[in-house]
Amino acid sequence: MEDSLPIQGNKGVEDKNKIVQREQPKEIERKFLVHALPADLETHPHTEVVQGYVAITEDGTEVRLRKKGDKYYQTIKSGSGKVRTESEAEITEEQFNVFWAATAGKRLEKTRYEIPCGDVVIELDIYKGGLSGLITAEVEFKSEEEGDAFVAPAWLGREATEDKRYKNQSLALHGIPKEDPSV
Repeated sequence: MEDSLPIQGNKGVEDKNKIVQREQPKEIERKFLVHALPADLETHPHTEVVQGYVAITEDGTEVRLRKKGDKYYQTIKSGSGKVRTESEAEITEEQFNVFWAATAGKRLEKTRYEIPCGDVVIELDIYKGGLSGLITAEVEFKSEEEGDAFVAPAWLGREATEDKRYKNQSLALHGIPKEDPSV
């Protein structure tokens, strides 16, 4: 009889080939329409952003490409409202360019300002092109409680967190909502 070792369930092979399911990171964010810019806007850091959507499903899941300054990202978001799942990975310029054509007709451009406000940063977006005239602000939070407790500065206008017309994917597809007299 051959010498043999007891089989231990091929544990090493299983571990090596196992796909680990992790809980999707959450994005906790509130969005506002902005009608008056803060007086010190130009003193805050800002970056040019172009983004396009490779895919948008009926349930709102999106696959987005973004160029922010000289960095490139692919992001998958799902859900709606204040709490969504979000997974983002930095990609190369070459990877970005390979998929950019798939975003035709589903793109937007904006200048993003980062404005400190207490323990959070307000990301103020001034849109360009077909969305020119629209200004929004997003604030991300560490918890839902922090988001609920946030008191917006006076220069932030109406909250649009639950208004799907102001999701960036909707803006990229449909433009500024027509019935909004504020823009």
